[in-house]
This record gives sequence, structure tokens and C-alpha cells, in this order.
Amino acid sequence: MNTTLSHTIHTDLKKTHATRKEIKTFYDEATEDYTFWSQDFNMHFGYFSFGKTNLLRRDTMLNEMNTQVLKRLELSSSKQFVADLGCGMGGTMRHFLDRHAALSMIGVTVSDFQVTEGNKLLKKYPAVIVKEDFRNTSISSNSVDGAIAMESFCHSGHSVDTLKEAYRMLKPGKRLVIGDAFLKKSPHKLCLGSSYSYRKLCEKWSLEGLGIIQEVKENLEKIGFSKVNVEDISPRVAPSVFHVPFAIPLFLLKKITKGEPIKKQSWDNLKASFYALTSGLHMKDFGYYLITAEK
Repeated sequence: MNTTLSHTIHTDLKKTHATRKEIKTFYDEATEDYTFWSQDFNMHFGYFSFGKTNLLRRDTMLNEMNTQVLKRLELSSSKQFVADLGCGMGGTMRHFLDRHAALSMIGVTVSDFQVTEGNKLLKKYPAVIVKEDFRNTSISSNSVDGAIAMESFCHSGHSVDTLKEAYRMLKPGKRLVIGDAFLKKSPHKLCLGSSYSYRKLCEKWSLEGLGIIQEVKENLEKIGFSKVNVEDISPRVAPSVFHVPFAIPLFLLKKITKGEPIKKQSWDNLKASFYALTSGLHMKDFGYYLITAEK
């Protein structure tokens, strides 16, 4: 029985690739539900910092993650232009823009819903969200003073093509910062529990897969990035991940109380959040990292 189960799980790992259409559909349908996770539409996990964040207030940790990413870009106080590759509703963009007076930004997403609604939230800012694939954008080469990817590059499996596109648009000496979950080993070397959680996580969140952290680091260096710094911040992220089992029931109760139907993509989003939690418990196989790389 165990042999059969193992074979099934490892075989299904080959089926995690998400199409552009699946990713687009997921975000078009599920984005509005992210208000249950963050009033600021931060579509990522958080960063716990003693004295700066509150364990019981999730948005303090989510916004602290934004702060940590902004810090690692090392932007000057002069006029700067930054790209958010996989920007969601622009939550991170608004956080940056509120804290850097001379900053302008462009966000990239494949979701029509995020373009329309995100730009409404950015009306007062020198920023825009455009509908483009972050693997092939219209952003000019050597034109941005920084690029970020907050839990977005996983939709392309942290592919070499994705990293090359980020490198292309950056000015020399400028930085790419990636905040995401990564594998610590090949998918086929995961234990049964990790394999199952990983397969379900990719399926429900329309992920092509998670990059293997050492391979991603090596790929960045091969492309031409220097000063590639990899920080395992899993302990900092864990407190926000543990909000998942509390947030899900509250979201469902809210929907039921209002008599609102729960869409398939909403269910998938909730299930994926649960599998993110179970994956995080397998610390030998998964980790959450901040990667900083300079062109």
C-alpha cells in the first residue's frame, strides 16, 4: 500500500505545471477574497520582528515583510523607478510609495481583475499596474532601479527565463529581491508527507512549482547577478503562516453568515493556504527565503 501511494504521489508531481490561463483564472476569481487575509491586500506571508510587529495582528507582519524587502533594495533618496513582478493588487507597491517620496513604480500581473481594481487603489500614486507576463515584459532594458518578486516567481517555477527577464530590465548595480518559499531538495526526494503537501499546494495555487534554493542561487549567478545573498527567514515567517488555521474558519463563517456562495477558486485558495501550513512543518524539505541579487 505504501509503495503504491508513494508511486502515485511522485508520479503526480510531474503534473504540477500551471498554464498561464490557470494562473490568470485563479487570480481573477480569488483575488477579492484576499481581504480575509489582509485589509491592505498584501498577498503574501509576513515577517515577525520583535518590537515592530504584533503576533495577533497579521497585517503588521505582512507590512513588515514589505519593509524588509524595501530595505534590501537599498534605493537612494533620489528619483527611483521600481518594478513589482507579479504585483497582485499593488499592496506592496502602495507600502513602498508611502515610504519613498521620490519613487515611481510599475506592477505586472496577468489578471484583468488585479489590473482594474489595483489601479483604482493606486490612483493617487505615481504608479501603474499593467497586464503582462513577468517572463516577457515591455519594460525597457537597463531601466529600473530595483525589481521585486513577492511570492510570484513560483508561478513559473522560479525559471531561468523569469530570472533573465528581471536581470534584463535592471540598471547595472541595481538589485532584485525575491521573497518566496523554496524547496531544499529535488521534489522526488521529498518524504511522502512533503510530496503530498507540495503537490496539493501547486495544484490549488496554480504554481508551476517551487525552485530548489541552491539551484536558483546558481542560476542567478550564471545569468550574471553578483552578490547573491540567500537568507532563510522561515522562523520569521512562521508566525504569519500559523494564522492560516484561524483565518480560514473566519472567512467561511463570514461567507455563510452573509449567504454568499463560495467559489471554486476560493475553495482552492483556502485549501492551498492549509497546504502551505503543512508544507512549512516539513522544515527539512521547505524553507522561506529572501534572496537579494545585484546586476
